[in-house]
Amino acid sequence: MELVALDRRALEQASRIVSGVTADHLDRPTPCAGWTLRQLLTHMVSNNHGWAEAAMGRSVGAEVWEEIPLGDDPVRAFQESADRVVETFGAEGFADRRLDVYGYGVFPARVAVGMHFVDFLAHGWDVAKSIGAPDELDPELCEAGLKIALRWPYHRPDKAFGVAVEVPEDAPAHHRLVAYLGRSPGWPAD
Repeated sequence: MELVALDRRALEQASRIVSGVTADHLDRPTPCAGWTLRQLLTHMVSNNHGWAEAAMGRSVGAEVWEEIPLGDDPVRAFQESADRVVETFGAEGFADRRLDVYGYGVFPARVAVGMHFVDFLAHGWDVAKSIGAPDELDPELCEAGLKIALRWPYHRPDKAFGVAVEVPEDAPAHHRLVAYLGRSPGWPAD
């Protein structure tokens, strides 16, 4: 499944960004309204473990999807969680599975991978903005992510995305993607 390879690349990109996080960054705000970087990283690590469990056919709740602590080394915690997703999404027979995605329902593997892919593109950008790192994401990944996101129902705001932000049609791919998902490309200035 080509989407699994794109998702792996998105996790690699997010891992490079997260590797720049230091303890001094953890209490900074993020483009995710009301979340500090610590809360965002907890969400990312927990969600990765939730996706991995779902990919193995397990139905788990908030105790996995939302509540896995970062521990003393958030960078390592993120990398370990990302490695689990890569391993489980790459397992034999994965493409034929249906995943129970906590809070959303049961989806074919292809749809579930698309959800994870877009989420981790956006959250990689969120982390970059929070720590003051360059926020430009891989344009090919962003174009692919935007094609997926544009197919989703548009009930905004919801727990996943805010109201879409207007950007020029010729804006860079990463700006068009994050704007569609409800983030201002100029955050925090906007």
